[in-house]
Amino acid sequence: MSDKHYRILNKRQAALLLAGLFLAAVLLIIAAAAVPYAYASLTAQANRRLPIYCTDRADKVVSLTFDAAWGDEDTPELIRILEEYDVKATFFTVGEWVERCSDSVLALSEAGHEIMNHSDTHPHMPQLSRERMIQEINACNDRIEAITGIKPILFRAPYGDYSNALIETTDELNMYCIQWDVDSLDWKDPPPADIVKRVTSQVASGSIVLFHNAAKNTPAALPQIIENLKAQGYTFLKASDMIYYQDYTLNHEGRQIAVPPPKDAV
Repeated sequence: MSDKHYRILNKRQAALLLAGLFLAAVLLIIAAAAVPYAYASLTAQANRRLPIYCTDRADKVVSLTFDAAWGDEDTPELIRILEEYDVKATFFTVGEWVERCSDSVLALSEAGHEIMNHSDTHPHMPQLSRERMIQEINACNDRIEAITGIKPILFRAPYGDYSNALIETTDELNMYCIQWDVDSLDWKDPPPADIVKRVTSQVASGSIVLFHNAAKNTPAALPQIIENLKAQGYTFLKASDMIYYQDYTLNHEGRQIAVPPPKDAV
């Protein structure tokens, strides 16, 4: 091969080498720029506060919870079904609903169900200031306590929409923010059989199940759900009896896990 050809090859090789070095430099710059964002994302996840989705229990217990925000037409039927099966449930109620449906609130309380807080006007809580969060929660608490004589200790965020600020606010109010790990999706009005299958196939010991008091097919599905879970050996607890209040951790799923207190030194 002639010297001319060698010179051409060397120029091409040099050009390719320079292009490769340039590309490598660009990739290094991009990677370096991405590191702070990745670190910030990991830090945000590590500092994320969670509500209680469920509890780690070995005794086959489950909690049935109902959100009450709009309608009231099915509440008497739900009370009848729950009484028939000797099940006590938790109703998370909106303050405006409590005011409008005070007779149902009293009937639920007298039947042994617990009435807990679902905000006063059903807003997206993370969009509110801390002051407005406190106002929403306290106003609902006051309405419930005026009827039942019992101040709620549990709060469920409307739409399941929570934030660190909200959970810190409930902490300040000595309340516990409660989510769910089994969603019946009854508000979408699926057939009763679909609600039954969805709930009974997902429940585990310590589960908190979400229903709504005004969903079209919940009264038809509820007896089958209770019968199925009882046949599996489950018993039913109100949410306030389900959760731990001390000596627990909350894992990345929002599952409460009991932590035995340290043994006294000998």
